[in-house]
Amino acid sequence: MSHDQLVAIDQELRSGGGGQATLADQRAGYEQFCARPAEPDVTVTDVLLGGVPALRVEPPTTTAGTLLHLHGGGYVIGSARSGLALAGALARRAGASAHSLGYRLAPEHPFPAAVHDGLAAYRALLDAGWTADRIALTGDSAGAGLAIATLVAARDAGLPQPAAVVAMSPWVDLTLTGDTLRTHEAMDAIFDAADIAGYAALYLGDADPAHPAASPLLADLRGLPPLLVQVGTNEVLLDDATRLVARAAAAHVDVTLEVVAGAPHVFQNFAGRLDEADRALDRAGRFLADHLGP
Repeated sequence: MSHDQLVAIDQELRSGGGGQATLADQRAGYEQFCARPAEPDVTVTDVLLGGVPALRVEPPTTTAGTLLHLHGGGYVIGSARSGLALAGALARRAGASAHSLGYRLAPEHPFPAAVHDGLAAYRALLDAGWTADRIALTGDSAGAGLAIATLVAARDAGLPQPAAVVAMSPWVDLTLTGDTLRTHEAMDAIFDAADIAGYAALYLGDADPAHPAASPLLADLRGLPPLLVQVGTNEVLLDDATRLVARAAAAHVDVTLEVVAGAPHVFQNFAGRLDEADRALDRAGRFLADHLGP
């Protein structure tokens, strides 16, 4: 990985609109940050999954199955549109279609609305004729935590588990006990502990942060499908990722951890500019293709 690439991206993130005054400004800024047009050979269609709006992403070659992608944004910002670039990048590499889900956001729709929407969307894919072995879940940041919470909810509802899950920079502990929330603040160009606590407060409302659907790190993870976790060493959420992997392994989940030195939060967003972002997406695509049924 190029040191100059990392320095340039770090400087960009540190000067790129943090601390906006209003939630509306934060939402608009995040959409602008994530905005990338779909590639010319990709078809994007507005759909509903279990009543939840989504964007269906179809690369020209889709032989493996479909992805349900859950965008990041601390449960309070982001949209199906902001998740489109990562969903499309993973879908193309996996030889699959994808659905970028526009789940409801807090504080207008606090916990557990997002979990209900994730479960409704997964159930809708099954009802539409997708077999579980041809579905994979993917997510970044809060969306990665939501992917794990959705899988636990699906298992508890008696639904079959999908083929695999990819969690990029997962936020899975809303009790905020990870040591790196504090020890990595100077390294993280995006978040500090106060930022994370603010998102948690908006999402949780009066709910218990230790509820396993809010903090899937604390959930019973038995029976979940193969899991790939990718994270950068500069993240305040590094401990969330490493503890999730340890908990999954203790629950006999087939789990793979990839830790990228010097990389920022959801570094995969910098594909095309950061070499390791492209390589990480390539590895995630192979992981998904290896597990999705033909």
